[in-house]
Amino acid sequence: MTYFSALGNPLSGSGFASSGVPGTTAWRALLALAVVFVLLATTGWTAVRKHHADAGPRASALLAWEKGSLAGRPLPDPDAPAGRIARYFASLDTAQQRTLARRYPLVVGNLAGAPLPLRYRANHTALRTALRVERARTTDERLTDEGRHEATRRMHRFASMLRPGRQILSFDPTGRGHAAEVFGDLAHARRVSVVVPGVDTELLTFEKSARRYAAPVGMADALQKEQEAAAPRVRTATIAWADYTAPVGLGVDAASGELAQEGAARLDRLVRSLPATLRATAHSAPGGDEADGPAQRAAHATGSTDRSATDPSTTDRTTARNTAARSTAGRTAAPKVSLFCHSYGSVVCGLAAGRLPSSVTDIAVAGSPGMRADNAAGLRTRAHVWAMRDRDDWIADVPHMDVGGLGHGADPVADGFGARHLSAAGAEGHTGYFVPDTRSLANFAAVGTGSYQDVTCDSSDPECSFVPEPR
Repeated sequence: MTYFSALGNPLSGSGFASSGVPGTTAWRALLALAVVFVLLATTGWTAVRKHHADAGPRASALLAWEKGSLAGRPLPDPDAPAGRIARYFASLDTAQQRTLARRYPLVVGNLAGAPLPLRYRANHTALRTALRVERARTTDERLTDEGRHEATRRMHRFASMLRPGRQILSFDPTGRGHAAEVFGDLAHARRVSVVVPGVDTELLTFEKSARRYAAPVGMADALQKEQEAAAPRVRTATIAWADYTAPVGLGVDAASGELAQEGAARLDRLVRSLPATLRATAHSAPGGDEADGPAQRAAHATGSTDRSATDPSTTDRTTARNTAARSTAGRTAAPKVSLFCHSYGSVVCGLAAGRLPSSVTDIAVAGSPGMRADNAAGLRTRAHVWAMRDRDDWIADVPHMDVGGLGHGADPVADGFGARHLSAAGAEGHTGYFVPDTRSLANFAAVGTGSYQDVTCDSSDPECSFVPEPR
C-alpha cells in the first residue's frame, strides 16, 4: 500500500469531494485528524522509535573490516569522509584494492569514496553470495511456505541484478535491503541525476516487470535514456537510489519524518561522494578535506580518525598527489546534480535540501505529500525547486498539514509554496511520472541536462522556465 492510499484509491479517482464543494477544506482537515488518531490507535507511538539496523551480513562484514588490516596497516574507518577514503584507496595498488573487495565485498561495495569499478566489482561478489544463500533457503524445510516463497523472489531479484552490464553502486541484503544502480558513465558525467523513490522501496521493489516505471530502476533508466536523446552532447548519468530505509505502507512511519531524516543524511553523503565531486574537492583544497565538516577537518589534522595517516610510507605519495592537485586546480569542477524525488522521496529531499552541497542545482518533486517546509525558501537551498502533479494523482487528496509531527506540511504545487510548477501532461496516477512519451519525463530530462529553455511549464506558472544566469 502506498502513502496514505487508504484516503483514496490510488488507481482510480479521489476519495474526497471535489474542491468546489462548500466546507471541503474543513471536512478534509477533520478527516486528516481522524486518520492521525487511527494511526496512533493501531500502530502506536512506538512506531516512531528509532529504527535499528537488523543484525545481518553487512553488520558482520563491518565488524570483520574493523578488525582487519592490509599490509600491516589498519583499514580506514568506513564512516570517514569520502575524500579520505578515496585517498586511502589511491595509496593502494590494483591487487591490494581487489583483495579488499574480495575479502569485504559488503563494505567496499557500499564505501563512499572507493573507486567506482571496485564498488561495482565488490557488489557483484556480494550479490553472488546473496544469491547462493537465497537459493539454499528456497528448499529449507525449517522455513514456512511464505518464507521459501520470499527466498525465491529474492533469488530472482539478485539474479537479475547480476546480469552483465549492470552497475550496482550499493547493495545490502540485510532485512528488506538497500540498493543503488548507475545508468551511464558516472565517473565522467558532468550532470548527474538522482532518482529518490518513496514508500515501499526495498530490494524486492527495486525493479519490476509489470509497471516497470513505478520502480526505481525503471524510473532511472527511462530518465537517462530521455536525457541522452534530448541532449546527446551533455555527459549525463542517472542513479536509481534506493539506499535508505523507506516506510512500509500506511502507518506512522509514512506520516512522520524520522525515516526521511535518516535518508536525508545518506543522500547528502551520496552526493558528496560522487567521483567528479571528489576530484574537484581534491583540486580545490590540497588537503582534500573540503567535503569534511569542521569537526572532521580538526580530527584529520590531529590524525585522530584517519588510521592510515600515521603510516610514514604514504607521506611521499600524498605529497605527490597534492602537488598534482594544485597544478590542476580550477580545471575540474564538481558535476551539477539534480534530484528527482517521488512521493515520500520528496520528504527525504526536503529534509536534505539545506545541507546538500552547492553542486545540487535542481530539486524536482512529483506526487509530493510535502517537503516538511512551509515554502521553497524554508528549504534553505540555492537549488532551483520544481514541482509537478498530474490531474488524477491521489496524493492531491492528502491534506497537506503537520499535526503533532504527523504529515509533511505545505503542498509544493500550491501557488504560495514558491516552486516552479512543471507540466505533468501524459502522466497517469501516482506512479506515471517517469513513463516514456510523457511531458513529465521530458521535463525531468530538460531539468537534468540544464536545458531549462526546453521545459514546459504548467498553465498555472507560465514563466517557470525562466532561470536567471548564476552570478
